[in-house]
Amino acid sequence: MIKKTIATLFTLLLLLGGCTKELDEYNKPAAYWYEKMVAAVSDGNLDKADNYYSSLQSEHIGSLLLPEATMIMAISHLQAEEYLLAEHFLTEYIKRYATPAEREYAEYMKVKAKYMALPNPRRDQGLINEAITEGETFMRRYPRSTYAPVVDTMVTRLYLAEAALNESIAELYDRLDKPKGATFYREKKPQPWIDWNEVDPAQTAWYRSIFEGDGHGSWYAFIIPDTQSVVSRHRYDDAADENRTDMKEE
Repeated sequence: MIKKTIATLFTLLLLLGGCTKELDEYNKPAAYWYEKMVAAVSDGNLDKADNYYSSLQSEHIGSLLLPEATMIMAISHLQAEEYLLAEHFLTEYIKRYATPAEREYAEYMKVKAKYMALPNPRRDQGLINEAITEGETFMRRYPRSTYAPVVDTMVTRLYLAEAALNESIAELYDRLDKPKGATFYREKKPQPWIDWNEVDPAQTAWYRSIFEGDGHGSWYAFIIPDTQSVVSRHRYDDAADENRTDMKEE
């Protein structure tokens, strides 16, 4: 019994020691970290690949392997639909490693990552604006780029998404009896060259519309009491001003 206990403890110590050794790895050649990173990417373990990349970058900041490693991590996160992480690595690549010839492709990939991070445009107005700005910047910087038609298509779709979001906000103000707010957002439609009467709004998937509505209304609207909203409290102030005016006139 004692021998079995000792053997079990010894096995656990070996396992823990092996784990500790792996976690405490440091002062390795750049090629070692690069190979580990590529192997982790091949296995689909991007968390571990990020750690190996960090070791490569911190221990060998001047390594010639870093530019390629950075782009590998950017593309890997993009393929894994981790778009914000992909954008992070692309920004790092553009700032530190990209040559003038490579910069165009990296900036295109960054615009693509920002665009693809918007599966549900109604949820992030700020991200839509950032994506439009970056797309327009790319078009100004590389008007004859091979990627220009793709970026132009993405930016056009973002204009439409922005307009749809503004219309949703305007309809919300209509329901709150806020005509000035509704007018403000309806007048924000960008790009006069788009004929908005011919634009069909995107359809919300049925499984999302159950919980979120379709941007125009919700099936559970009848449950919500038809009462004054807190954001409409200035209407009471307006009514009070009218009462005060009537009293003065009397």
